[in-house]
Amino acid sequence: MDTPAPSDLHDAVLDWYDDHARVLPWRGPEASPWSVMVSELMLQQTPVARVVPVHAAWLERWPTPADLAAAPTGEAVRMWGRLGYPRRALRLHAAAVAIVERHDGVVPAAYEDLLALPGVGDYTAAAIASFAFGRRHVVLDTNVRRVLARAVSGTELPAPAVTRAERDVATALLPDDPATAATWAVATMELGALVCAARQPRCDACPVAEVCAWRAAGFPAYDGPPRRGQAWAGTDRQCRGRIMALARDAASFGLAQVEAAWPGTEQRERCLDSLVADGLLTQVTPGRWALPG
Repeated sequence: MDTPAPSDLHDAVLDWYDDHARVLPWRGPEASPWSVMVSELMLQQTPVARVVPVHAAWLERWPTPADLAAAPTGEAVRMWGRLGYPRRALRLHAAAVAIVERHDGVVPAAYEDLLALPGVGDYTAAAIASFAFGRRHVVLDTNVRRVLARAVSGTELPAPAVTRAERDVATALLPDDPATAATWAVATMELGALVCAARQPRCDACPVAEVCAWRAAGFPAYDGPPRRGQAWAGTDRQCRGRIMALARDAASFGLAQVEAAWPGTEQRERCLDSLVADGLLTQVTPGRWALPG
């Protein structure tokens, strides 16, 4: 089967998105660039349903970068709640401070300026520039990569890391008009999230099923490097999460509370030390910790 023409993909995906796009608080003309930026940091490795209420609370408390920059870093971590990977809260706080210092408190529109902010990488900079400002950029998150791998390259799943060939395919498919390119980015992302799922793709509901290279090839199974799932029970991640829950729920906490939350002495001490090293906790007195002030 020949590679599908860009126009075939564009028309089908964009029409599908017009009819099926979820209504989310960081989408639409009323969403501020700051709202988009907050959503992008929160959505990394976190489902939309968990992000929506935290995003709303965050924007209510800190509606602008300047509002967050003026708050203690510990409050950002506390408001992050149970989204996981709380270092993202520190990165967002650091980015807010940089926006105030470098851009008069206004989220910059240029990809290069966004990329220079703390905690903002290529994907996040491209996503904010596209979704908040309608700029033309290749936006490659996990969902987009999976859609393009299947529809264009005929493989079940993309490589673990973005490849040059993959980026070339995405660049070749990017519409010339910036506004259309921005919509294409979010539309392919939505298609991957709602239809072209990793484990149970709904090919019967896919707008590009008739031109999908993976479907035409008979759905060959993924044959790349092993893909590891994310373990949780008994890991340092779980231990750190238990300790951070203590920190969010009180002004400070002591060793006895940590011992009750996690019995393994060596792992507990390792996780406490790592949380302090990451800037997520501060030791206020020997045997007592709190969120940073």
